[in-house]
Amino acid sequence: MAKCAEALPIRWSRQLPQNFVPSTITVKLEPSGRWSVSLRVNDKRDLSFAPVKKQVGIDLGITSLITTNDGGKVANPKNSHKLHKKLRLAQKSLSRKTFGSNNYQKARLKVARVQAKIKDSRLDYTHKLTTQLIRENQTVVVEDLALKNMVKNHNPPPSLPGRGARGVGSDANWSELVRQLEYKAEWYGSQLIKIDRYFPSSKRCSNCGHIVEKLSLSIREWDCP
Repeated sequence: MAKCAEALPIRWSRQLPQNFVPSTITVKLEPSGRWSVSLRVNDKRDLSFAPVKKQVGIDLGITSLITTNDGGKVANPKNSHKLHKKLRLAQKSLSRKTFGSNNYQKARLKVARVQAKIKDSRLDYTHKLTTQLIRENQTVVVEDLALKNMVKNHNPPPSLPGRGARGVGSDANWSELVRQLEYKAEWYGSQLIKIDRYFPSSKRCSNCGHIVEKLSLSIREWDCP
């Protein structure tokens, strides 16, 4: 880059604020063959939204990505699930190639491009959802789940297909969703509250506060005794 005599053909994701000079420029080459350039600037602008009186509690899920405390649901786009067959065929083709050969590199590139497409669509959906939640609510409450442990679960209950590692990590993208809520709440002057993971929210009646002793994962609804 330092020796380029002409401007590079860059597709900007967004323009830099006026009179801002980047302090750091990071160039990356992704496995899919796509280059990306990240610019770091010291932004002292106040980006806070006007305060709103609305607050929301959200429950992370698989079938519905999130369920709000007022009963609203946001569908899970299942980006990984949609391209799973295409990815599996590309990986199968790669496994048959001789390591290091030209055909191996071509097959590897095909796999990387499918994975990049899954990643891009997943991130795009997550960014739009988290920005909407922060814009519309002054306070967002979410469970502090042990996401790393849940992603390790490759054997979900038979009654809950798709709730294993691929469902939580690849499709639901829970960890990234919570991470984005954290920094966007700080940027825009909102509040994010994490409920302790051991708080019996699923076992507690929302009306009277009664807590049931046992509740298996297969039970999605229950009547308070």
